[in-house]
Amino acid sequence: MNIDLKYTLKKTVELLAIPSPVGYTHMAIEWVRKELESLGVKKYNITKKGALIAYVKGKDSNYKKMISAHVDTLGAVVKKVKKNGRLEITNAGGFAWGSVEGENVTIHTLSEKTYTGTILPIKASVHVYGDAVREMPRTEEIMEVRIDEDVKTAEDVFKLGILQGDFISFDPRTRVLENGYIKSRHLDDKLCVAQILTYLKYLKDNKLKPKTDLYIYFSNYEENGHGVSVFPEDLDEFIAVDIGLVAGEDAHGDEKKVNITAKDSKTSYDYTLRKKLQEAADKNKIQYTIAVHNRYSSDATAAISQGFDFKYACIGPNVDATHHYERCHSDGIIETIKLLIAYL
Repeated sequence: MNIDLKYTLKKTVELLAIPSPVGYTHMAIEWVRKELESLGVKKYNITKKGALIAYVKGKDSNYKKMISAHVDTLGAVVKKVKKNGRLEITNAGGFAWGSVEGENVTIHTLSEKTYTGTILPIKASVHVYGDAVREMPRTEEIMEVRIDEDVKTAEDVFKLGILQGDFISFDPRTRVLENGYIKSRHLDDKLCVAQILTYLKYLKDNKLKPKTDLYIYFSNYEENGHGVSVFPEDLDEFIAVDIGLVAGEDAHGDEKKVNITAKDSKTSYDYTLRKKLQEAADKNKIQYTIAVHNRYSSDATAAISQGFDFKYACIGPNVDATHHYERCHSDGIIETIKLLIAYL
């Protein structure tokens, strides 16, 4: 399989640079729309919730498959403008507050003007507070954003146009290394979006069609647990393309392999579909891991929880330090795309 890894990495980096904390994803969705157009995918629709669903005609129209990846990422929302000119924030998506301490952020106002800042604990300086800095638990209540502007009061902040409810995105700090590793925030799940685009490019470059009709869903609320909410009535199976997990007693993923999920914290995945995916991987000598995730769910499990009737699965690249400063390897990226090609 001739997979264009350079394209995958290029599109991953481009998308990672577009702020899209869950709830604020319109720019990322527009980027995906333009990429689909460039790949010759003309049949698509923007849902009322702002997601994008595309359609590619396959060889067999009597069976319908769908794959998905989500453009939304972790982020924050302004909860309160404090009297001292700093921002009290609340999380958008599930992360540990210690994982974002010291991170540079962008504040997105309703006027579309942006400001930069940094997430810090309310007692940040060891020179001032001593051991209190080290001992203080990192929770939402003690974290704040220091705005990179001359603001000393709440009134100063309001004059900038910053208000409660404004979205805050985190600096992804993307690095593509020569040894094949890529590290960044938000590889979950923007890397998977780029992998799906690479699959579509593979079809275009080789003048191929999928085995069956194929819907492609780019969801925008996965980190809040309700990413996919529109399903074609004739859908037979749905595969969420999302990250696998590396390291820890409960995670046996390998950054150089694709992951196939057997069970997550909500449900077991469909046995017959998982078996087909494993057989496709074995037949094509694709390196993979099988995972049981205890603190994890995907767009597929969210869909099944709504009571929809189709087979469902989840595959994706194994990623280290998920919902923190994440890392994966180009080998695992390629193996995921190979499995998409082999099965679809």
